Amino acid sequence: MTAHGMEEQRVIISEGLEQALTGAIEECRADRLLVLCDETTKRLCWPMVSDYGCLKGAELIVIKAGDEHKTLESLSHVWQEMQRLGATRHSLLVSLGGGMVTDLGGFAASTFKRGMHLVNIPTTLLAMVDASVGGKTGINFGGLKNELGVFRNASAVILDTLFLNTLNHENILSGYAEMLKHGLIATEGKGQERKGDEKQMLTELLTFDLVRPNLKQLGRMVAESVAVKQRIVLEDPTEQGLRKALNLGHTVGHAFEALALQRQPVLHGYAVAWGMVCELYLSVAKCGFPVERMRQVVRFILEHYGRMPITCDDYPTLLELMTHDKKNTAGQINFTLLGDIGDICINQTATKGEIEEALDFYREGL
Repeated sequence: MTAHGMEEQRVIISEGLEQALTGAIEECRADRLLVLCDETTKRLCWPMVSDYGCLKGAELIVIKAGDEHKTLESLSHVWQEMQRLGATRHSLLVSLGGGMVTDLGGFAASTFKRGMHLVNIPTTLLAMVDASVGGKTGINFGGLKNELGVFRNASAVILDTLFLNTLNHENILSGYAEMLKHGLIATEGKGQERKGDEKQMLTELLTFDLVRPNLKQLGRMVAESVAVKQRIVLEDPTEQGLRKALNLGHTVGHAFEALALQRQPVLHGYAVAWGMVCELYLSVAKCGFPVERMRQVVRFILEHYGRMPITCDDYPTLLELMTHDKKNTAGQINFTLLGDIGDICINQTATKGEIEEALDFYREGL
């Protein structure tokens, strides 16, 4: 492992953002402080923190917003700015933004001078529960998502629900899809981490008022969701086994997302939610996932996320996109499916016919 190896990710559930950030910055004892934003977070989130004493003298690096800018060009711009500002391996990059910013920022920080200090402040619900934990960094390349990247933990990730006030309904929904996934794969915590029934987490997720979200309650649910992911990542940092549980919904979801990029881009969480509809269907067929529970989750997803309009003519393209997935082995499309909540069946394969059946269900089911 490198000096920045995959020890437990320090996640700070912040009660006071300035205090948490001051502590994280002091620990790095950096010679220079750089802050990475995209155009959106520069407008909405930077003003919320820019007058903090700990950010005095910080240099701002700004990239264009949106997943379509998670590219080599943006990465190159960040490297050039780091160079221009005289950054060294003892400098600190604070990534303030959604998953696109923390992914690209993490990749830039881990490669510039072979690695500088990194602190993540995720500002979207999706980034808080997904991109912030697990040390995956990367950019899109050659038309494929996250094709280039490295595993690298930030020295601290600060989660503050303060930023959820800046999000529209669609972005709350996008992050919520990953929380649903965590509710489905949650196993009982070891020791005293989690009392009671892991099914309670899913029940709360399926009954939470997403139209008028209670941010205090959501903050607690985010902490629970992150704990599920952390527990899994800690047991399997480089995705040899158990960590593949986190791929639920993503094999089909990434294909939906890539197809949408050619038409009308969709938020990541929407694609994952639709992917979960297909993969829960496969879970019933191949691993005996309870039908009624599948229906309950699928109903919730279709009600809140709608459906992406696809026809049978799109099946070959979707299947082709699935065959490019990083998780595949020996040319087989690889799925993570479930036998029940927390009963994870990794390295499952499905035939072309079975995948098409799942896509039929997605289009017409329930």
